[in-house]
Amino acid sequence: MATKKKIALLVGKDFEDMEVMYPLYRLIEAGFIVDVIGEDPAGTKYMGKNGYPCLSTLEISKAKAEDYSGLVAPGGWMPDKLRRNPAVLKLVADIDKQGGVMASICHGPWILISAGVVRGKKMTSTPALKDDLVNAGAKWVDDEVTVDGRMVTSRKPDDLPAFMREILKLLA
Repeated sequence: MATKKKIALLVGKDFEDMEVMYPLYRLIEAGFIVDVIGEDPAGTKYMGKNGYPCLSTLEISKAKAEDYSGLVAPGGWMPDKLRRNPAVLKLVADIDKQGGVMASICHGPWILISAGVVRGKKMTSTPALKDDLVNAGAKWVDDEVTVDGRMVTSRKPDDLPAFMREILKLLA
């Protein structure tokens, strides 16, 4: 896969505030261009579940997998809605198929499950998703951060430093 300096970061209503904002700024700090991708037109203001706003920069219908070297699927309550959107699932599956880094935290793995990219992977998540991941064919572990090939997963906002450290290693 050609090296790209662009990352897809999914956003939607009721995202987990820290799980969007921390990766967004760490990736920018590391020199990446980050497309904040939502279901609505670019410039839509989404509110986090703790009240923090985030503006999207790209509508999911306009996102093309070949533009990205990786994807971050944050948690909160938004993954339950985003995983029902065929355009979201296609973007995730296509970035995975082309060899991009797949990163997800907390409830974000719901999106990866629905995109069909977790079978055979060792992953972590919020404990509430353990059964979902196991039933989708993943091996669930309760660790701060888990790396399996190009997939990086973590459990909760407190794990963000370890989560981003591993994402940035894979993107280097």
